[in-house]
Amino acid sequence: MSVLQAIGLGKQYNGTAALSDLHLSVDKGEIFCLLGQNGAGKTTTINLFLGFTEASSGKAAINGVEVKPNDLRTKQFIAYIPEVVQLYGNLDGIENLDFFSRLAGTRYSTEALAALLEKAGLPATAHRKRLGTYSKGMRQKVGIAIALAKQADVILMDEPTSGLDPKATVEFTQLCKELAAEGKTIFMATHDIFNAVNVGTRIGIMKQGRLVHTVDTNNITANELQQLYLETI
Repeated sequence: MSVLQAIGLGKQYNGTAALSDLHLSVDKGEIFCLLGQNGAGKTTTINLFLGFTEASSGKAAINGVEVKPNDLRTKQFIAYIPEVVQLYGNLDGIENLDFFSRLAGTRYSTEALAALLEKAGLPATAHRKRLGTYSKGMRQKVGIAIALAKQADVILMDEPTSGLDPKATVEFTQLCKELAAEGKTIFMATHDIFNAVNVGTRIGIMKQGRLVHTVDTNNITANELQQLYLETI
C-alpha cells in the first residue's frame, strides 16, 4: 500500500506554478529522495503533504487519507524535520524530547526518553546538555527521536544533510536505513546527489515544478545520477 500519494498535485502562487501535475507514490519502508535546484518544487511538495498549504489542483494523501481537509488527522501520521530543527536551546535533550512528546499527546518516563534519544544516535553523555551546545547533527538526532516518540509512520525531511560533516552524514544515512527497515517511510528533499544514492531507495529529479525523472538507486551510480541531474537542470 502506498503511504504517500500525490495525484495530479499542483500549486500556484499568484498565477505562477510552483508545482505542476505531480503523480507520485511512495510505499512503506521506502526512502524517497527528491533532487532539484532551489525553486524546483521540492519544499512545496513537502508543504502540501504537511498541510501547511492547500493544493491548487489534484490531491496529496497519507495512508489513503487526503491531506486537505483532513490535515489534523494526517498530521498524526507524520513527523517533520526541517533543515534547521527548531528546539529550545535552554532545555537539555531529555527536556526537549519530553516537551515535544507531550505536545503530540504522549508521555514517557525519563528512562524511555533516554532510550529514544539513544536509538536516534544521541550519546547518553549529551542527554543532559543544553540544546544550545549541540551541533546540527545532534539537533537532528533529537528531531528524529521526536518522530520516534510520536510513532510517526512517515518522516518528512528538508535538506537533512546540509551543513553536516562527513561523519555526521554517514551516521544520519545509517539511521535512516535502520528506520526504513523497521517500516518507517522517509521522504526527503535534498541537494546532496551522492548521499541520495547512498541512502535512498528511489530518487526523483524535479525541474520548474515538474517531476522529470524517477530512478531506482539499484540501477544507477552516483556518477550516472550526477550526469542525469546536470543534463536535466
